[in-house]
Amino acid sequence: MSEVGAITVRYWAAARAATGVDAEQVAGTTVGAVVDAAVDRHPELARVARVATLLLDGRAVGREVPVVGGATLEVLPPFAGG
Repeated sequence: MSEVGAITVRYWAAARAATGVDAEQVAGTTVGAVVDAAVDRHPELARVARVATLLLDGRAVGREVPVVGGATLEVLPPFAGG
């Protein structure tokens, strides 16, 4: 069972442009709840979040994964090139 707590959400590239911040504290019990809360704060993030890779403490995860306070979630939009 997860406890609700603030986690650090870090935004990269287009996600950073959509939010206007590098990182912020967001609360939620799952990755999806945290992303939804971030989109509520920054509606322009919605289009980026739909296609972004989500890393929870450095591991790629889906929206259903539980989170606990103190974790770090990174929102990585697709990058061109490579």
